[in-house]
Amino acid sequence: MNESSKPMYERIFEALREDIIEKKYEPGDRVPSEKELGDEYNVSRITSKKALELLASEGYIVRQPGRGSFVSEQPAPQAKQAVQAAGAPAQRSRKEDGRLLIGLVITDFADSYGNGLIYGMEEASRQHNCYLVLRRTFGIPALEEEAIKGLLELGVDGLIIFPAQGEYFNAEILKLVINQFPFVLVDRHLKGISASSIATDNVGAAKDGTNHLFKLGHKSIAFLTPPPVDTTAIEERIEGFIQAHAEKGIVVDREIWMENITSTLPKHNTEENKQKDIQKIIDHLNKHTHITALFATEFNIGQIAFQAVQQMGKSVPEDYSIVCFDCPETNGRYPFTHLSQNQHEMGRVAFENVLKLHGGQSVPSKILLDASLVISDSTGPVNL
Repeated sequence: MNESSKPMYERIFEALREDIIEKKYEPGDRVPSEKELGDEYNVSRITSKKALELLASEGYIVRQPGRGSFVSEQPAPQAKQAVQAAGAPAQRSRKEDGRLLIGLVITDFADSYGNGLIYGMEEASRQHNCYLVLRRTFGIPALEEEAIKGLLELGVDGLIIFPAQGEYFNAEILKLVINQFPFVLVDRHLKGISASSIATDNVGAAKDGTNHLFKLGHKSIAFLTPPPVDTTAIEERIEGFIQAHAEKGIVVDREIWMENITSTLPKHNTEENKQKDIQKIIDHLNKHTHITALFATEFNIGQIAFQAVQQMGKSVPEDYSIVCFDCPETNGRYPFTHLSQNQHEMGRVAFENVLKLHGGQSVPSKILLDASLVISDSTGPVNL
C-alpha cells in the first residue's frame, strides 16, 4: 500500500511509532493528545483517537484516562525482539499486511433479494484486498445482537448491518454508535440513530410502480405488506404509494389494504403460514370485488398473491394486475412487473463506505439509490 492511499490514522500511527523507536519520546514521556494530533494533521479527533488506540494495542503507549497517553516502559519493538530472540516465530497480522476484515450481519438472502447485495460487497472486498465475513440473523433481534458481538470478538475492522425487522434497534448497534465503531446500515435507516445508511429510494420506486398501474386504468389497488412495525423501507413504500395517489387526485382506500401478510418474514416463513396468507388474500378479494390490481412490497408476497388469484380460478393480468419489489429472472424472463433495486451497487458502496469510516473519512449519513421499473406480463389494462 503506497503512502498516499493509507488512511490518515495509519499515517499518524506510523509517524508516532517512528518517533518512539528513534527515542524522540522516551519511556514515560507524554505523547500528543487527540486534540493536538487533530490540529497538527488537520483531522478529526476520531481519526487521531484511532491512531493512539492502535499505538496502545501494539504496546507502544499506555493511555491513562484524564491524564493522557505515555510511552510504555518497554515499547513494543523491544518486546517483540525479546520474544523472537527466545525462539518464538514472528507472526504476520492482518494489520501488518494491510488486509482488513469486514463483518456482514444480514437477516437472510435469496435470488429475489440479498444475493446481489452480497455479490457487490464480495467484489469490493477483492478489489480492496479485504475479506468479508457473513452471519445471518433470520430477522431475530437476539441473533442480531449475538452476531454483532461475535464478529467484534473475532476482530473485524468494520461492520455492514442489514437490521432485523422490528420496532427498535438493539443495544449492540447503540454501542457501536457510542464507541464510534465504523459501520454502515443497509436497506433501511434507524430512527434516532446517527449512523450512515444506504438504501433504495423506496418512496420514488413505489410512486413509479403505482403510476404504472394508474396508466393502465387501475384505481382500486390493494396494497399488500407485512406489518410495518416501524420498518423504514416499508413505511417509505407506503408513503410513495400514497403520494402517487395524491398527485393524481385519486382517493386512497385503506379498506382494501392488507397489512397482515406475515409468512414472508424470516421467523414466520413456513408452508402452513404461507397457505394461511393465500387464504387471507382470497377472502379479501372476494370481499372487495372492485379491486383490480395488487401492489406487493416484496417478491415473495407477489408470488403468494399470484397463487391466491389462481386458486380463485382467475387470471393475471386479465383479472388482476400485480406489481412487486424485486423479482428473480426465470427462464430468461421476469414473471412480475417489478421495481428492481440496484443491489450490486448498494453492496459495493456499503463496503467502500465502511472502509472510508475505518480510515477516518466522513461519508454521507444517508444515500438513496434509484430503482428501475421493469414491465412484464403481470400487469395489463383494466378488464372492464
